[in-house]
Amino acid sequence: MTEFEMIAKTFQGLEEILAKELIDLGANGVAIGNRMVSFKGDKALMYKANFHLRTAIRILKPFLHFKADSADEVYDICRKVDWEKYMDLSDSFAVDSVVYSEDFRHSKFVAYRVKDAIADYFRDKYGKRPNVSVANPDLTFHIHISHDDCSLSLDSSGESLHKRGYRQEAMEAPLNEVLAAGMILMSGWDGKSDFVDPMCGSGTIPIEAALIARNMAPGLFRSHFAFEKWKDFDRDLFEEIYNDDSAEREFEFTIKGYDKDPKAILTAKRNAKAAGLLDTIQFEQRDFKDFEPVKERTVIITNPPYGERLVEDNLLGLYEMIGERLKHALIGGEAWIISYHYECFDKIGLKPSAKIPLFNGALPCELRKYEIFDGRYNDFRGGDKRLKKDDLPTRRSSTLRHKARLAEKEEARKADMTENSEFKRERPARKPSDRKPFRKDGERSFHKPEGGKPFRKSSDGKKPFHKNSEGKKPFRKSENKPFRNNKK
Repeated sequence: MTEFEMIAKTFQGLEEILAKELIDLGANGVAIGNRMVSFKGDKALMYKANFHLRTAIRILKPFLHFKADSADEVYDICRKVDWEKYMDLSDSFAVDSVVYSEDFRHSKFVAYRVKDAIADYFRDKYGKRPNVSVANPDLTFHIHISHDDCSLSLDSSGESLHKRGYRQEAMEAPLNEVLAAGMILMSGWDGKSDFVDPMCGSGTIPIEAALIARNMAPGLFRSHFAFEKWKDFDRDLFEEIYNDDSAEREFEFTIKGYDKDPKAILTAKRNAKAAGLLDTIQFEQRDFKDFEPVKERTVIITNPPYGERLVEDNLLGLYEMIGERLKHALIGGEAWIISYHYECFDKIGLKPSAKIPLFNGALPCELRKYEIFDGRYNDFRGGDKRLKKDDLPTRRSSTLRHKARLAEKEEARKADMTENSEFKRERPARKPSDRKPFRKDGERSFHKPEGGKPFRKSSDGKKPFHKNSEGKKPFRKSENKPFRNNKK
């Protein structure tokens, strides 16, 4: 079959893991970009990518590249496309857009102009326009613009690939399935040891671990993919890929999911049952503080509360307890913990052997690896159990948080130059904070208790605001920037 260009979208920080997945799947010309990996393959590979990839959000198939300086020019070029190659008059469609250009101020307006071009093409030819459907279109087109470089693509996935199809219910603030799978793949866990998530919530991490351990495709539970409505859809080929379970394997170890909330355990069991994995995962209601010492080598991967969407009464105390349990109950094992605050990591009280920047939604987080050993750290490093970092994803020294800090410093410098002197006299100078946040400005800031590091929430659970002397609209206090007037 003929090979063509494709793009796999993912979350920032998972690009290298996704590239490895694509290479293992047989893709050619794999190249890593920002939140995406481009590659080449045939129709069978496109079907496999949607069906097998664990860290991809969607798979796009570009079919037109061009240059344009305005939305009207985009319309003129798109109007000339032979749209009947891709859709019929009876098909509903939608257009998404991503724009990084000073020439295009409104990305939605670009999408509207592409929609107009498609609709006008059919109206001129048949006197009718196809329907636009935002909720459930038959086909979705993507327009991507960087400066004046434009590309049109067909979305072969439809719903985001993180929606595996097994999730029946969810607790508050569930972890995205793609991120969960990415964390497990980053850890290098391959199903050849025991696995535990001691704060499993609705069971996403244990279920993704079970899929990896048994090498089951994450697309098994989806009801449909967008490419099934394409004109050139090969049903026999897709059914052959779907029904091929020759790569699946038996799992000889244990996967356990604990949570102190009985409702979370019930939810996790329902989700695992929908995935056909209830006999592979052992769920049990248990608090992390009651975590018992392990007898065999065990890998822990967990997503504790950050104090953002899930409120914890004693957040730092929770992380202090996590560190204590790891030191006394996980000898010879390793733990991977994702979190948002430096203060929380500090309370764990263990030296991480790896720090990997990731995004959980909009939150810039870190995934840290802790190797738990018996004896002195220097003896551990000097013995046979040297820390192995070769398989970890490598990143340039300019990490996500480093880039964010540089941007914050530049914004603060510009703010200092633009703030008027009268406002500066009203507000006394503030001592710079010695905190090391790895969150962006504009998010909620911690209330700083007496004698301790700052917390994110104030005592009444509300955002701390500071009124100016004239009682006008409140100014927001930032940990990294000087005070600024809010734009009205």
